[in-house]
Amino acid sequence: MAWMKTTAAVSMIALTASAADAQQKQVVTGPVATYWMSAQTMSGFGAGMGAPGARPSMSQMMGAMNGGGASKTLTLQLGSSRKPTAEPSAEHLPPQGLRSGPTLPLTTPRAQPVQRTEETPSFSRDYQKPKGRMLIFWGCGEHARPGQPIVIDFAKMADGKMPPGLEAMSRGLNVTPMQPPSPSRNATYGEWPNEKTRTSVPGNGSLLGEHLIRGTYSPDIRFSLNAAQDFLGPLSLTTNAIGASGAGQLGWGAVPNAQAYLATAIGGGQDDTVVLWTSSEVQASAFSLPDYLSNGDIGRLVASRALMGPQTTACTIPQEVVKVAPQAMVQLAAYGNETNLSYPERPKDPKVAWNIEWTVKVRYKSQTGGLLGMEMPGARRQGQADPRPVMVPGAQETAPPTPAEAIGGALLRGLGGRIPRF
Repeated sequence: MAWMKTTAAVSMIALTASAADAQQKQVVTGPVATYWMSAQTMSGFGAGMGAPGARPSMSQMMGAMNGGGASKTLTLQLGSSRKPTAEPSAEHLPPQGLRSGPTLPLTTPRAQPVQRTEETPSFSRDYQKPKGRMLIFWGCGEHARPGQPIVIDFAKMADGKMPPGLEAMSRGLNVTPMQPPSPSRNATYGEWPNEKTRTSVPGNGSLLGEHLIRGTYSPDIRFSLNAAQDFLGPLSLTTNAIGASGAGQLGWGAVPNAQAYLATAIGGGQDDTVVLWTSSEVQASAFSLPDYLSNGDIGRLVASRALMGPQTTACTIPQEVVKVAPQAMVQLAAYGNETNLSYPERPKDPKVAWNIEWTVKVRYKSQTGGLLGMEMPGARRQGQADPRPVMVPGAQETAPPTPAEAIGGALLRGLGGRIPRF
């Protein structure tokens, strides 16, 4: 009987403790406003090419092929649960070091009316059966691993036949979808850049300092960013060559505060062949990684070797990749940890409710790219011929396709312009 009383007493203590824990669970409300800042640094191809979406001139094209210096893009997104009593209005007052003007207006997009047409296009009439193949490689090293490449025959896919290994490639890497503010997620929404302002961030722009976001539908958001929370530095390909063995050699300088790296390559071969390669050691669709990654996903992907760690500064593209795609576009990306802020601070007493007024997320990425084997200025050996094209004096500046458009266009033409989803 004594043991029964002891057991009952222990159970009673456990129930009392559980009830106490339930009573002390802190009440959390908000946030009223959510603000995201997406900061990207670009160098190599893509840098110095003018405003996003604009056709570059010949001089801008030459600048990009010469390394283009470094350029920066900043995307601002403000979402709030409040609805303004009048026309929504908001602005971001950045530190002077951003060099983008005293204020960045956050405009609210207007809903576009749905355009209805009398005639429905006939896809069956325009459809052409895709042709060609896609070869998929992954991993750094002199040689491709056993089981590579995965070969995707587009014609067979159109007939409903899935190639072996494609299921593993299409699994993805279980990256957590990011949910930035948007018109569909928030009662009121504002963004920059927008159609009202063409201001851009120069290569020497900085996020360092005091920031203020204010508007008619959001509480004032005030915060300060330090040197560790600034744009990532530019990536520089110190080595971009095809070695004597036939493998591609990539090397780069470490970027301060970068937590992970990913290298990719896309090229075209004979017989309408598209070649894809990624530095990921995991047989999965690393090509589908989003532009930005959460802190948790970065750590997990580095641990699984889907991303290269911050100490990595070199990667070898296998000989087999270079052999079938001697003209390939390579891209290198560096990911930084997010900065996450909130106001007010969380009360230490769990009995006091935490009424969050606002949260801020700043996320970071730096990237560079170029043609495989085409060393950028500063990486050429002394006496080596300059691979840069020569500008003919007096030639008219036109708007040629960008390198990515030129290579991508050739690949798509070889595939009939249609690549099935998988």
